[in-house]
Amino acid sequence: MNRLLLAVIFFLIHNTLLGYEKVTIKDGLESEIIGRKVYFLEDKEGTLTFNDVKNSKDFILSDKDVLNFQVTTSSIWLKVIIENKDVPNNKDYFLEIAQPLLDVADFYYPDLDGNYEVEEGGMRFPFGHRRFTQGADFLYALDVNPGEQKTYYFRIQSKVQLLLPIKVLKSAAFYNNTMNTNIWFGIYCGIIFVMFMYNLFLYISVRDKSYLYYVLHTLFVGITQASLTGYTYKYLWPDSPWFGTYAVFLFTSLVSIVGVQFLMEFLLIKKRAPRIFLALRVFQLIYITFAIVSLFGYHAAVFGAILTTQSIIVIFILSLSLYFYKKGYAEAKYYLIGWAAFLLSIIIYVTKDFGLLPYNNFTAYSLWLGSVIEITLLSFALADKINILRRDKEESQRQTLAATQENARIIREQNILLETKVTERTSELSKANLELSNALKELKEAEAQLVESEKMASLGQLTAGIAHEINNPINFVTSNVNPLKRNVGILTQLINQIEAICLMDIPVDEKKQKIEQLKQEEDYDYLCTEIEYLLNGIGEGATRTAEIVKGLRIFSRLDEDDLKQANIHDGLDSTLVILNHQLGNYIKINKKYSELPLVECYPGKLNQVFLNIMTNAIHAINLRWNKQIGGELTVATRSDDNNAYISIQDNGIGMDEATQKKIFEPFFTTKEVGEGTGLGMSIAYNTIKKHNGYIELESTPGVGTTFTLVIPLVHVISKEVNAETTA
Repeated sequence: MNRLLLAVIFFLIHNTLLGYEKVTIKDGLESEIIGRKVYFLEDKEGTLTFNDVKNSKDFILSDKDVLNFQVTTSSIWLKVIIENKDVPNNKDYFLEIAQPLLDVADFYYPDLDGNYEVEEGGMRFPFGHRRFTQGADFLYALDVNPGEQKTYYFRIQSKVQLLLPIKVLKSAAFYNNTMNTNIWFGIYCGIIFVMFMYNLFLYISVRDKSYLYYVLHTLFVGITQASLTGYTYKYLWPDSPWFGTYAVFLFTSLVSIVGVQFLMEFLLIKKRAPRIFLALRVFQLIYITFAIVSLFGYHAAVFGAILTTQSIIVIFILSLSLYFYKKGYAEAKYYLIGWAAFLLSIIIYVTKDFGLLPYNNFTAYSLWLGSVIEITLLSFALADKINILRRDKEESQRQTLAATQENARIIREQNILLETKVTERTSELSKANLELSNALKELKEAEAQLVESEKMASLGQLTAGIAHEINNPINFVTSNVNPLKRNVGILTQLINQIEAICLMDIPVDEKKQKIEQLKQEEDYDYLCTEIEYLLNGIGEGATRTAEIVKGLRIFSRLDEDDLKQANIHDGLDSTLVILNHQLGNYIKINKKYSELPLVECYPGKLNQVFLNIMTNAIHAINLRWNKQIGGELTVATRSDDNNAYISIQDNGIGMDEATQKKIFEPFFTTKEVGEGTGLGMSIAYNTIKKHNGYIELESTPGVGTTFTLVIPLVHVISKEVNAETTA
């Protein structure tokens, strides 16, 4: 009996001197990171049972706010002592492990009799197996009565880096954090989606492989970030635990494989630096190996290798882009800035993992910000590359025009020479005719090159227009997010205060009076009105963006070389969307559409005609009105039994008779040097002629100009075209 008493006294003294760290739940506690109050035990062999762990004296108190076990195959046991000091609502608190990529997350908790039960969890089960599915992280309910103390245990395993931010938080704080995270992730996904769709349409238009690899890179970056934060496992494949784990390795590898391929295509690595090209191919093979090896379950080894390789490849690409920028390749500028921003976000993310920076929303989600900046600047880099190509085309155009003028001068001299010596120099005439034929052939080749230049100029105009148009609604959406977040926070706080009043032990009338007074203090009615206004604003921005994307899809038709029945009004509307940034607020658009049947035509080529004529009309209006109020552009349609009539009228400077006679001639332009190729109206004339139609022109100097396009409703191959085809 004496020995038992001495053992009890020794045990009490030992625990008192030991001073176990514990988490205290008290009134006013909203959220607390408890890393320094968590005990851990590493089971390297994975053989310990719960009873072994419960009776073990080898637990170590963590000295970090966020526990970090790096990449390990060990089972990590955690022990947390929770004491409820004075909170009556003992079921209003949770313990959250903010790490969604845990393969094993078993929770051991005492029942009413003091025996321990286990709540098994982790990515080895479908997502719906979890008790709480509101967020992507692991959440556990704490049931500690006032004045009571309980000890909880966790068994943790992961195939990726084992970083464990552990919080004790109130239910309201959890739901508020979850809502904020979902909002920011929604914004992130929206940006990724816009950049994906925008550059996908550009790829459809220009067929440049750089755009294709950029689009795939953007898609894989978004999926990878969603996988690392648990959103893909929650929403895309919740019933596939195996793929939920493998997706992290697969899409991380795909991001690097496609990102390296984009680098090689964008900076022409194979042509400019063949040895570096081979080195980048080796990196791609390494990532392909990672994706394959991870299929066989070597996840920990693969993840450690990926971390090392990622650090090497990021620094390698940053150095490479800096090298090309110093070599004078202007397109490397945005690429260099984008990768520098992404590298900085990686540094912030990694230093947070090693405890050099505090764990907070900024450091935890720094990769979101870094990847958005990288993707945006890479898009700018592609656009800048188009500008570089346009300048090269303009220089080629200038040289081609000079060669054409020289050829024309030679032709005139030869004609004069032939007229004066036709009878006495027959042999020389034959030689001159041969030179003339060669010159005409060169002239046709030069004309074909200029037609391609005109297409590139139109593409640049389309890119600038869509970029300008899509930026406004996106800015409108993002500018409404912060005030909406603030108002939702106020509303949440107001609800909590009303809930507190409802729980007071006072008469109902006094409760109503306090609630009404609280609503007046927070200006509840105005708050609701403002939230509705902000939501409507975000909806309007999204609707406008969808309209712009629809206009771009209609304008950039892939089937322009195929006859099909098309809605002419859709083509006109999409062209006006493209030119909207040129119209400003000073040119009024008048649409006078009548009921028009579907027209059998080449829709893409007709859209090019509309673009050329409307661009010239805007130029003429600006010359007359000098970007002041008064300019008008009228688009009207009508039809009869055989033809469709499209009228495009402006009140610009108009044209004199001499200009009207030459308007459809190749290379004729009234614009300043460098502003036009003189091929736009010639292309329009030939396109309408290909449709077996014609163009009517009416113009008065100082009043304006009207172009009327007459197109048959049903396309019939003319005898001339049939004859050319047969020949």
